[in-house]
Amino acid sequence: MTEQPAELIVIGGATGTGKTALSLDVAERLATRGKKAEIINADAMQFYRGMDIGTAKLPVAERRGIPHHLFDVLEVTEEATVAWYQEVARDCIDEVLGRGAVPILVGGSGLYIAAVVFDLQFPARDEAVRADLERELEEWGSGMLHRRLAEFDPEAAERIDPRNGRRVVRALEVIKLTGEKFSAQLPEQDAWWRHTAMVLVERERSELVAALDARVIEMWRDGLVDETAELLSHGLVDTSTAGKAIGYAQAARQLRGETTEAEAIAEAQLLTRKYARRQVSWFRRYDTALRLRAGDAWGASLVLDHAGLTN
Repeated sequence: MTEQPAELIVIGGATGTGKTALSLDVAERLATRGKKAEIINADAMQFYRGMDIGTAKLPVAERRGIPHHLFDVLEVTEEATVAWYQEVARDCIDEVLGRGAVPILVGGSGLYIAAVVFDLQFPARDEAVRADLERELEEWGSGMLHRRLAEFDPEAAERIDPRNGRRVVRALEVIKLTGEKFSAQLPEQDAWWRHTAMVLVERERSELVAALDARVIEMWRDGLVDETAELLSHGLVDTSTAGKAIGYAQAARQLRGETTEAEAIAEAQLLTRKYARRQVSWFRRYDTALRLRAGDAWGASLVLDHAGLTN
């Protein structure tokens, strides 16, 4: 339990671990104690309007009447950045606190969460350096640049998807400008922006893999390909952040006839498993976090105890 009541509750962890359900349970448990709660999204792909099936976005009707924020705030043609998110999420948290409610930050985008809860500063940009790296990205591809990143900063390379050229370029830009590893830009844990209770939801690997594989199949059955076709008509492109999202990128290739449905599903399953591994690796750094097993019947009570909000 924290020494003083937390101002902010963070519920993080890999995709498919039940973070959303736990956040709703925590908000409802707070309500029984006369405290209001509001949920703030920390899943980068759920910022985008129309990206519902492939991100497992909770429908409004299933949000149990609890206010939710930072869902559907960007068009698929817009780029989400960590610096942008730090500002808007912190503003949102302050507004929730100003209403006398408890903000619950929920998601699996580790760097986005770190930018909010820690005093994470962003190194200056250099347009010339970035332009050179982007030319190399276009000529050689993100895989080549990712291998270079792995030589300079293995920890950063482990966390960044080799297919995410924008993130790879940014990491290499920071390394060149600062002379330090990109991973070293992260602050020391527990140097909180606001007094925070960090909660991580975990699931046995074999169980998680099976659940994630099943979820991908279900997304195709629920109409992910049709949803992707609609997004393509609204400007989704494969070079954008939204266009690279797991599931949507494979569905777009299927629509273009570049792959079969079975191949698209298999690739999405593989990439989802790899993404979950990176998430697990990221959240492993938080030694003082409360770690809960997915579906723990006492989860909400344990979270409130950890946050010092049981009274």
